[in-house]
Amino acid sequence: MPAKIYSPFEKFNFSNKQCFLSGLALNSEEEKIQVFPQWLMSLYGLEDQPFKLLDETIATYKDLKIPCSATINEEYLEPLEKEVAAAFAAGYEGVMALDELKIYQWAGKLLYGIIFNEIQSGIRLMHSQGEEFNISQSIIHKFSHLHMMLQSINLPLHFEGFKPFSLFLFKVDNNEKEFGYRDEINTQTFALRIKDFGLVICLQDNRANSLYHREVFEKIKGDRLHPIQFEEFSARVFYSNYLFNRLPEYNILPVGEEIYIEAMPLRGMSSKPLFDDWVNKTYGQVLENFWKNWGFLLLEIIKNPEHPMSFLFAKDGEKIIAVTIELPR
Repeated sequence: MPAKIYSPFEKFNFSNKQCFLSGLALNSEEEKIQVFPQWLMSLYGLEDQPFKLLDETIATYKDLKIPCSATINEEYLEPLEKEVAAAFAAGYEGVMALDELKIYQWAGKLLYGIIFNEIQSGIRLMHSQGEEFNISQSIIHKFSHLHMMLQSINLPLHFEGFKPFSLFLFKVDNNEKEFGYRDEINTQTFALRIKDFGLVICLQDNRANSLYHREVFEKIKGDRLHPIQFEEFSARVFYSNYLFNRLPEYNILPVGEEIYIEAMPLRGMSSKPLFDDWVNKTYGQVLENFWKNWGFLLLEIIKNPEHPMSFLFAKDGEKIIAVTIELPR
């Protein structure tokens, strides 16, 4: 029997009675898994740390859970977690050796878990006010495609000749106790800086950001970065993914028991560039947020509006070596 893709956004089903990934009916509403895996929370003491949702309510990391079938968890998600945990424990070299698709699935599952909690929180809030929960069609488009891609975890679903994501991985001279995490759910951008590495991933851009930042990435990808350098590169990617102006479309091709996903050309019918114009003042605002640990303000960052402050490259375009940067890690 051919595999069938589960589409929760068709009927907008975000109850705790069905598995978030497969749609299978659950035995109990308590059949759930943590959004942030226990091994990661234990490593950084995150369980009782505050996590702010978009509606301004505060949860803790351990409060964030998603309904999940015990079978799906045991057969697919736990083995993925175990593999990722082992790779992360080995640091940069371990993550470098990990299949990129596994990193994508792991990061995508985590971000989708946050999306699921945000939607549930939004539904509760609107119902308490006697109103229907509304969400834009473009956001539904993005979230439903991410969910479809995640089913490569539990279904024979294959990406035909493309990668749905851009992934950037670096060696970083981190403070070993620091948990550096950041996400932007509307653009589906995710960054994690722990151990001796940092990674940034755009979960649904069909590699557009990889191509956009290729020149800079090629120059620095083998270097050991200072955390402020990694945060600068992350700011560039988060901003460019905000400028990315396409909603990727896909063809779904069932072949026997397998499902193949084929990406439609991003250019489509539009002659418009894939990315809107880069504006240094706006980028400076993003960078100010990413550099909060070091206290740099927007006025300093864009003192020269044509050349915002950088710890990656000097004014002559030469790379700045991490060990020459005299800032706390």
